[in-house]
Amino acid sequence: MNERVKQRYEKLKKDSIGYKLNPDEKFVAMLAEGMLSNQDRYGLETCPCRLYEGEKEDNLDIVCPCIYRDDDLAEYGACFCALYVTDGNPAAPVPERRPSLSERQALKKEKEERKLETPVLTALPYPVYRCEVCGYLSANNHPPHICPICKAGKERFERFM
Repeated sequence: MNERVKQRYEKLKKDSIGYKLNPDEKFVAMLAEGMLSNQDRYGLETCPCRLYEGEKEDNLDIVCPCIYRDDDLAEYGACFCALYVTDGNPAAPVPERRPSLSERQALKKEKEERKLETPVLTALPYPVYRCEVCGYLSANNHPPHICPICKAGKERFERFM
């Protein structure tokens, strides 16, 4: 394992508070290497098991940790790429739950239209930002640089209120 992959592996271990990494260290190192390759290629540490398609904004859902992780863990005991597991090694393959690019773009458009229709609460002194990965809420002028719960970057926050 080269030094860069080793550092990323150690960071995964450190940042996985509340989650279990797959106990197969070689497998996790292979996934870390794939994430680093995607970082070099696309500017995002996307899941190496998923296809990067479209623009950068179309792929924020698969930046590790992806927004599908918690649902996959709850239903299947592992996330799609099996980086995170609930207990030991995953027993069965996890089906892909990520919508197609066209479906994601339609959902994004629908979400933006709903935001325009939703009345803004003006009594709040600060806007509220929500982490799309873990649901953490932050009331501040700007989203946090890094989510204190799941360590997702600020680009993974959406304006909630």
